[in-house]
Amino acid sequence: MTTETKPTSEATTYQMLIDGKRLPAKSGLTFERLNPANGEPVGTYPLADTVDVDLAVAAARRAFDSGTWSNAPAKQRHDVLRKVADSLRAQIGPLATMLAQEVGKPLNMAIGEIAMAADVYEYFAGVALDMRGESITQFVPDAVGLTVHEPVGVVGMITPWNFPVLLVSWKLAPALAAGCTVVAKPAQLTSGTTIELGRIIQEAGAPNGVVNVVTGPGSKIGQHLAEHPMIDKIAFTGSTEVGKAVMRAAASNVKKISLELGGKSPNIIFPDANIDAAVVGAFFGIYLNAGQVCQAGSRLPIHESIKDEFVEKLVNFTKTVKLGDPLDPTTTMGPVVDQNQFNTVEHYIEAGKQEGARALIGGSRATGDGLAKGLFIQPTIFDGVRNDMTIAQEEIFGPVLSVMTFKDVDEALQLANDTMYGLAAAVWTRDINTALKMAKGIRAGTVWVNAYHTAGLPFMPYGGYKQSGIGRELGRQGLEGYLETKAIQIKLS
Repeated sequence: MTTETKPTSEATTYQMLIDGKRLPAKSGLTFERLNPANGEPVGTYPLADTVDVDLAVAAARRAFDSGTWSNAPAKQRHDVLRKVADSLRAQIGPLATMLAQEVGKPLNMAIGEIAMAADVYEYFAGVALDMRGESITQFVPDAVGLTVHEPVGVVGMITPWNFPVLLVSWKLAPALAAGCTVVAKPAQLTSGTTIELGRIIQEAGAPNGVVNVVTGPGSKIGQHLAEHPMIDKIAFTGSTEVGKAVMRAAASNVKKISLELGGKSPNIIFPDANIDAAVVGAFFGIYLNAGQVCQAGSRLPIHESIKDEFVEKLVNFTKTVKLGDPLDPTTTMGPVVDQNQFNTVEHYIEAGKQEGARALIGGSRATGDGLAKGLFIQPTIFDGVRNDMTIAQEEIFGPVLSVMTFKDVDEALQLANDTMYGLAAAVWTRDINTALKMAKGIRAGTVWVNAYHTAGLPFMPYGGYKQSGIGRELGRQGLEGYLETKAIQIKLS
């Protein structure tokens, strides 16, 4: 929806952040976000064009080249990042409310996302104080070698709508710790939270131009950012198809890129697993954020000897899902993010039925109890799924689970790897040999054993094999993507 810029009584009006200033789009145009749970306005945002991106990139370039941030003492960068963490925690209530309304996720999950983002800034604040290189002093007697690390430069960040605060923070925190400057382009559906995050970083002491936020369609301003000659690196999270377009655009000046892309992750249940724990893991593996998670455990291979027992328990557990208003504390699953995504999920549900899979629960739009105004999909479990079916191979990004069976470890491993993706996987077993054989054999960037989404280790590196991406986020590896490595050779006289 495009209109002339004007505030509304129903929604907050936001401005972009460019060179430390709150600015509308040069065109004066705006777009509006509607709450996917009820169709009510959430916010009005500037509809940026390429000229606005150019202004933001120029500001980030000036800030980087001036050295006010790129050459700032590590303690200064540490202090800013710590203040960001503290501010996120102090403002967690209103930020989570905005997040819940923009995305449609339940409020308690939105609170959790803000809290996790704060932890990321705190972690990289510590890393900023411990950045170091290497020295070579004993190779020959008359030379010294130094390996030093320097910030890569101006970073363009293009981020999705499913975890709009956390996923941009996975990029912003290490980039700022490294000394980079940033132009962030959030998903058009969830722009407000990134604008607010930019405000918080500015208020925490980041110099003008260090963090800039532009809002609008990825097809235009995201593309322009990706091909911009003054951008040194693009960090992107989104679909594999769009990631390929980002790669092509970034080739214009051989930018560095990091891509966190799609997944079709297997959640594999062996007969010796703790069944009740694995049912809970399968439940949250697919239904977290209404299935709108890159690493969602959307394929559920179960050993044939326990399949009926397991599926019965999972179906019964799925019946406890409470769809509803994200701000209602009793809601456990919200709507999908917009009409396009709703149509996509419905398309895949229909494809599953047409190809012979059987819906054990769900399989249609959720109505009743005030749900008709929103974009609610029933949590859906398909049985009788073959791994060559559309719903087993393509990323649905919705609350749709595909159940399949296997006979032994070798077949389970073959099923796990029979996909173009390689983002994540999980294995449920009490046998250490089975666990390690599967963990070593699965071609994915993350493998959980007896857990899904996390085993309580939040800062391990995250990223994908195959068409699930390039590079890693979080941990020391997440910092490396924002650094250049320079070799200095000194001949002693």
